[in-house]
Amino acid sequence: MASVASSHAPGGLSADIPVKLLAWYDRHARRLPWRVPPGEGFQDPYRVWLSEIMLQQTTVVTVGPYYADFLERWPSVHDLARAPLDAVLTAWAGLGYYARARNLHRCARVVSGELAGVFPDNEADLLKLPGIGAYTAAAIAAIAFGRRAVVVDGNVERVAARLFAVEAPLPTAKAELKRLAGQLTSDRRAGDFAQAMMDLGATVCLPRQPKCLLCPLEADCRGQAAGIAAELPRKLPKAAKPTRRAVAFWLTGPNGALLLRRRPEKGLLGGMMEVPSTGWRETPWPEREAAEAAPFETDWQVLPGLVRHTFTHFHFEVTVWAGRSKKRHLPEATGRWVALDGLDGEALPTVMRKIIDHGLKQTAILIEAEKMAGDG
Repeated sequence: MASVASSHAPGGLSADIPVKLLAWYDRHARRLPWRVPPGEGFQDPYRVWLSEIMLQQTTVVTVGPYYADFLERWPSVHDLARAPLDAVLTAWAGLGYYARARNLHRCARVVSGELAGVFPDNEADLLKLPGIGAYTAAAIAAIAFGRRAVVVDGNVERVAARLFAVEAPLPTAKAELKRLAGQLTSDRRAGDFAQAMMDLGATVCLPRQPKCLLCPLEADCRGQAAGIAAELPRKLPKAAKPTRRAVAFWLTGPNGALLLRRRPEKGLLGGMMEVPSTGWRETPWPEREAAEAAPFETDWQVLPGLVRHTFTHFHFEVTVWAGRSKKRHLPEATGRWVALDGLDGEALPTVMRKIIDHGLKQTAILIEAEKMAGDG
């Protein structure tokens, strides 16, 4: 940023914006488990990195319990590096975007094994680590090491769009908003400034009904002056999400255990456990075609209802077939039997837990109906 001794910052805004924002942050900073209070120095790079990876595409409220659990299990990057990947995936289950968990583990191993547990203190070297992109590198550099870095998330984009009255829509305007945010970014208290910008967007400069009267930058905001702040940032219309469909196979073994298998390491939900299924596609699955994808030939029964889940880019609808098998030993490629009371210890993503909940409920109904018919 240009020297704050000048009367205006680049772009014509007041050069005392960082001073105003930091003063506001000192009074109103959110108290979050991965933060130190304003003005109290730098934060533990391990904790900053862990929280920033978890917070990608996820809310603060959701992340809190997961963050606490990870720290209890793995208090240091060395502890996390030594953990089995499956344990990390299991602890991550429910946070979504599971490639983050795999990259988290890979990154921990690199930092622990190759860097003696010391995170790099600059963006360029942080970007070389698995799973660390431009935003995360900037956040770690600023918050953990006090480096001046332009930290831009969705909250910061919104603040910048309104301050500078940028009417070009997202995602087209992303590069321009980062440039403008860079004009505001302070050399002083870099970590606090980055978090102040994010907090302003999260608590005051809200997506809908911004609390402009409470904003420390209201007098500087061009969007507010033009009466268009609440409309910014504009966004291009989103394409309608397609719907993909699959048939999942609820197969129980001789002892009532459920068949699970591991998904391929690469791709959606990579490395997680799943209830075996057909492929996921937009066209429905005819019965004969679905049966050809089943893990075993058996007397399959279609369970009532659908399991529905929404991913970032598509909706998902799953029909569940139930069947039984007498096989005790399975080829590794087929999967493995997991006792129902052991499912909590498996690395199951949310959509698979939905399928399991549906299978448990509907098979219980079927069993009760069969029992009643036999009694009659």
